[in-house]
Amino acid sequence: MAKALFVTGTGTDVGKTYISALMSKALREAGLNAAYYKAAVSGNVRRPDGTLIPGDARFVREYAGLSQGEETMCPYVYEHAWSPHLAAQAEGNPPELPVIRAGFQAVCDRHEIVTVEGSGGILCPLRHDEKEKLWLEDVVQQLGLASVIVAHAGLGTINSVVLTAEYMRARNLAVKGIIFNHFHPGDRMEEDNVAMCQERTGLPVLALVQDDMERFPMDGQALAQLYDEVK
Repeated sequence: MAKALFVTGTGTDVGKTYISALMSKALREAGLNAAYYKAAVSGNVRRPDGTLIPGDARFVREYAGLSQGEETMCPYVYEHAWSPHLAAQAEGNPPELPVIRAGFQAVCDRHEIVTVEGSGGILCPLRHDEKEKLWLEDVVQQLGLASVIVAHAGLGTINSVVLTAEYMRARNLAVKGIIFNHFHPGDRMEEDNVAMCQERTGLPVLALVQDDMERFPMDGQALAQLYDEVK
């Protein structure tokens, strides 16, 4: 049975895709049949034939050296660099939870361990129209996944991390720990941020990722222990 873990963040552009790529690479290099999945991705460019390239999926696939087909990685791909709910309003094809679930299950059926990346932060709206209102947290709940929180190590992160952790706790969303991106060893403020976030949330700090790291700072087999069996 496949195992999976959800990667959320304190907001947009904290480096979730980069972290997902590092994690996927570590798992693959540990000999695991690793895969990647993302329900919806915005801000993509078109191929010559007019179809959209799922940019985040392509980056993870190429960086991590995954054998998984790109077409299985992301069921909803939008051109506008907006929140998915707004991009879907402009372009059509709004996300549907059964489609997301089916795509995820298909990936799990073919692979041993799956890293599932969210869009934006945990409160990202995926769909908001007369028919349905779907938020990222709904996807996490429906897929039954525990999460890790990716955060920028710099100024302002204490507030963002604590609010994200507390919101997820209030919604009964399991969190395995925090991964800090753009960390600079020896930086007094960033080291204090890490300590303060750990103290206030009670969550373990799983990794401190420096800029341009090519390997996740955790052994692939140890990393795999954070992933739970898909229900």
